[in-house]
Amino acid sequence: MPVAVGRVIGSGLAWVVAPLVSSGGGAASFVRALPLCITAGLIWQFVLVVGLVWFEQRSLRWSTVRSALWLNSPRSPRGGRARGRLWLVVLPLIVALAAEELVPHLPHPAARDMGVFLGSDAGHTFFHGAWGWFAVVVVLGIFNTVLGEELLFRGFLLPRMNGAFGRADWVANGVLFAAYHLHVPWVIPAALLDTFILAYPTKRYRSAWIGIVVHSTQTVFVTLAVLALVL
Repeated sequence: MPVAVGRVIGSGLAWVVAPLVSSGGGAASFVRALPLCITAGLIWQFVLVVGLVWFEQRSLRWSTVRSALWLNSPRSPRGGRARGRLWLVVLPLIVALAAEELVPHLPHPAARDMGVFLGSDAGHTFFHGAWGWFAVVVVLGIFNTVLGEELLFRGFLLPRMNGAFGRADWVANGVLFAAYHLHVPWVIPAALLDTFILAYPTKRYRSAWIGIVVHSTQTVFVTLAVLALVL
């Protein structure tokens, strides 16, 4: 149910609300409306997770939230103890996530591709000196990979999927995560790889921080690229 709600809201904002808001304003208006709508959808995911944890735990104390959302250090799959060296697993996963960008995307509108826009003259002009829009990109990134998608899929859903899917819970989690990207359906084939890059390591080490750290490298890269354009 949480995934279905997030999928409907996210897709509706991206494919219905953004075009309606920008109607009559041309390409520049659409470029402004789309990131704002997507950011609103990601903030909604955070609110949804907070509400679900409260409904389940009747508490939002950090100790309760940390346990409920697997926001703890990586633990050994054998002994269950937290070990500092287990953080090293994020390094090859970051490389794997970067390599995922090499997977060809399905045909899609160039106007909805952030990478294409950032590399275009229109993108350079739009972001040059635009500190307000840089702030929007930062907020979008934080709610995308820290407080939104990862918190919902790897923090809330994955720890609770074992009852329905057993040992295949991480597979189901990865497939759901890929299918959730209906707002950008051309990335769904590549997003299936996140089953192994994000879902499995999170399950193996019982830590949502692994998915958050690895996924957030995309946010850091995009943020730095936009900052370069702003400057």
